[in-house]
Amino acid sequence: MMKLAMSFALLASLVTALPPLCLAASANTNGGFLYPQFYDHTCPKAQQIVWSGVAKAHAKDPRMAASLLRLHFHDCFVKGCDASVLLDSSGTFLSEKRSHANLNSARGFEVIDEIKFALEKECPLTVSCADILALAARDSTVLTGGPYWAVPLGRRDSLGASLSGSNNNIPAPNNTLPTIITKFKLQGLDLVDLVALLGTIHD
Repeated sequence: MMKLAMSFALLASLVTALPPLCLAASANTNGGFLYPQFYDHTCPKAQQIVWSGVAKAHAKDPRMAASLLRLHFHDCFVKGCDASVLLDSSGTFLSEKRSHANLNSARGFEVIDEIKFALEKECPLTVSCADILALAARDSTVLTGGPYWAVPLGRRDSLGASLSGSNNNIPAPNNTLPTIITKFKLQGLDLVDLVALLGTIHD
């Protein structure tokens, strides 16, 4: 349990450190800055709705906490934390769901879909899926006994995905240790982060 909490805390630092590349794909976000109160006026119940959805999923399947962590981790390692991992293939790109790291293993998509549906009923076209993923990661760690942190909000969802980025950027089981370390360094993470995060996800 403590190791899972550590990993969520590490992911929090990752989410803060990564550039919000998705901001370029959509509307203005107060100059591109992320802040926890982003939805206080436009969707005051946003965080409560995400919490309820994650809590419901966790009650049904306690392993969902780790799955949501992994989903967010795989999203952030490709093009920034922009929810590109959620997109299905279209005429212009292939879905990251088809990558070696995600095919037949990534889960939790239906949880995010249910939360998004509830948010659209409450405040249509307001809360991004990228922010839902970030909040779901935080809420999952709290539900498993880990620390709470204020999630910077205001990300915008990507309009495209990168199958090649998912295949190349996410650490793979057959990668050498130097390769995995390099992939983490490119995200601003060190060896301690690597051991804690990958050790939990692949337990």
